[in-house]
Amino acid sequence: MSAELSALIGGILILLDLAIRITALIIVPRDRKPTAAMAWLLAIFLIPFIGIILFLLIGNSKLPKARRAKQRDIDRMITERSAELEPPAGQAEWPEWFESLVRQNETLGALPALGGNTAELIGDYRASIDAMTAEIEAATRFVHVEFYIVSFDATTKDFFAALEHAVQRGITVRLLADFVASRRVAAHDETFAELDRIGVKWSYMLPVRPLKGQYQRPDLRNHRKLVVVDGRVGFMGSQNLIDRSYNSPKNLKRGLQWQELMTRATGPVVSAINTVFLSDWYIETDELLGDEENVRVTDMPADPSPGALVCQVVPSGPGYDGENNLRLFLTLVTSAQRRVIITSPYFVPDEAMVYAITSACQRGLDVQLFVSEIGDQGSVWHAQRSYYEVLLRAGVAIWMYPAPYILHSKHLSIDDDVAVIGSSNMDIRSFALNAESSLLVRGPSFVAQMRAVEQGYRDAGRELTLEEWKKEPASATFLDGVARLTSALQ
Repeated sequence: MSAELSALIGGILILLDLAIRITALIIVPRDRKPTAAMAWLLAIFLIPFIGIILFLLIGNSKLPKARRAKQRDIDRMITERSAELEPPAGQAEWPEWFESLVRQNETLGALPALGGNTAELIGDYRASIDAMTAEIEAATRFVHVEFYIVSFDATTKDFFAALEHAVQRGITVRLLADFVASRRVAAHDETFAELDRIGVKWSYMLPVRPLKGQYQRPDLRNHRKLVVVDGRVGFMGSQNLIDRSYNSPKNLKRGLQWQELMTRATGPVVSAINTVFLSDWYIETDELLGDEENVRVTDMPADPSPGALVCQVVPSGPGYDGENNLRLFLTLVTSAQRRVIITSPYFVPDEAMVYAITSACQRGLDVQLFVSEIGDQGSVWHAQRSYYEVLLRAGVAIWMYPAPYILHSKHLSIDDDVAVIGSSNMDIRSFALNAESSLLVRGPSFVAQMRAVEQGYRDAGRELTLEEWKKEPASATFLDGVARLTSALQ
């Protein structure tokens, strides 16, 4: 190659590099949080060609326009039907902040708060699957199942058998599973072959199959976990439909076991849980299910007792314009007057959430965080650790759940009468990239159940102190900082 040609190619590459950097400065910050914009710009400036390819692949955190249009159509239908509902009993006694929170959730996610409910927590992995299985065995109308991960294995075989029995009774069973997550499990082919054999109507959620015209940012996921039977009972929480080890060779080698928390709900709120399923089914299949599967709130028996719960389902994800779950969490933390207790397996908050949590400490509140002592995802675990020092210095009590368990439960409680349980982690991925569902509950009996669960975490684990954390080696905290930078790439 001649010197002139080499010089020409070098000049072109320099101009291309400069063009990439200038274009990035114009495009990347648009409609993006400053932290995320800075992380993307850093990646593009340090590794221009690789950085721009990554940005083109995963730089857009919103779903395609057609999907978002469907979500807006669904929200309009929900809003029209909700206008006919009477306000929950006792609404006049709600604190002003709770009433405004409910209004915020309805504005963002369309679903209203509903009174007259009951809910119980199930913290035993086997017991939650058994409880869902028992309800499916008793089904008379329909069964709706939606999980991030679905697997047919020794742990879930009775659940699948219950689905088969329901189909044999002439009951329609529908199932939704996240495309990428469920295809990653070892028994993927056997699982969906079994669903076909049984006769379950199923569909993938958020499939990434560009050759079939199905494409969106490949790391956008539907992370929801819920089951609805006949419209009379619903389940929500953190647990996937798979063995407690996730059947992963690396997990089995380490002896890892997942610790979860689910809730079983009855009452009018079951119609809202079902609406989340119906929405996802319509978005994925174009099938808008009729009245047989669309249970109306007014048809649901309400608990008339003084201890009945007020519940509101809050869906969130890239199909919405706002980060519904983040706004929910922020409002709860800033409204708390006595205590804030957070459980999150992947705790990678944004700047606003860090300020809200540390400000709660400065207001004199009892603030506690439950996390796992070990991690199953290295980059996320290191990013989570990068927040420990600032939290400990602010006065947050950090409780470490012991190995070999991964504390995968996801819940938040404030004071003595308000809590949230669902599928959402308190991390940037759950705020912006995952479709999630959360259940807001007002009622001291429910929070008392959650307090008992939290005490179980304390009894099993240990508290991390600032003095202990200061002894962490520099090599580990360096990795924590690097992982924190990359966590903002959204």
